[in-house]
Amino acid sequence: MWPLAARAQTPERLRLIGMLTTSNDPEMKAFEQELEKRGWSEGRSIHIERRHAPAGAQAQTLAKELVAMQPEVIFAMSRPATAALQKETSTTPIVFTYVIDPIGAGFIASLARPGGNITGLMAYDPSAVGKWLSMLKEIAPQTARVGLLGNPKTAAYYDYLLGAAQAVAPSLSIEAFPSRIENDAADIERAITAIASTPNNAILVLPEATTVVHQKLISTLAARNRLPAVYSFKFMVGEGALMSYGIVSADHYRQAAFYVDRILRGAKPAELPVQAPTKYETALNLKTAKALGLTPPAGLIVAADEVIE
Repeated sequence: MWPLAARAQTPERLRLIGMLTTSNDPEMKAFEQELEKRGWSEGRSIHIERRHAPAGAQAQTLAKELVAMQPEVIFAMSRPATAALQKETSTTPIVFTYVIDPIGAGFIASLARPGGNITGLMAYDPSAVGKWLSMLKEIAPQTARVGLLGNPKTAAYYDYLLGAAQAVAPSLSIEAFPSRIENDAADIERAITAIASTPNNAILVLPEATTVVHQKLISTLAARNRLPAVYSFKFMVGEGALMSYGIVSADHYRQAAFYVDRILRGAKPAELPVQAPTKYETALNLKTAKALGLTPPAGLIVAADEVIE
């Protein structure tokens, strides 16, 4: 009787989760690991339908595909991914990560009460801009002007961060100025060469899809032109960039998995507050600093979570 009864049991229904990403972050595995910890196993209780749109390319087409599959919730990595999904649905729950200024983007009504079908985790607030600028001033005290390198087409929040930088820069005796780029290697080289044409300049590399895709080119050009530069992703420092200050990616993805879990268990996105980042990490590459002729102060070295010799 037991084998017959076992065969008669209804198999567990797979819950469908959509995923739209715009960069290949190795830390993203933390998202699925956290879901597993919360009882959601790929192929047993959930199925994740993945779509990847590098630097936001084809994001709208892929968002349409995902929404048509009628997932119970969609995980969106980045503002371009979230914006593409928002155009396709006002009912399917969406959990975003790596979004700057979600209110200005029109994704939510407020951080405390998002009010619609979208919620998630905010990446940076204006205070991060002040930290980036102060790090440049610490490692290169002669810094007088800082160019904000980014592509407004893939970083719709460009002016938001530029405004924050220009507000805090005078207190550090720095001038912050725009250095807008296209998603093109020649244009990036043009922009960095222009920054280097004036003494005592430095670069603030904004956290967005174009700078991530071209991060090796940017760090190479910064080194060639002997420009101090600060980034927002630790992995870039491991690949030769000077220094970074940014959110802890793995922690960010784990928190996103928590939101997805809540929604799968019946919570409404409108009632899940958008969370501001609580953990940041600093990385410093001493080899790159030496090549640039810079001597990092002891305080900066001690404060770094990772120092590459």
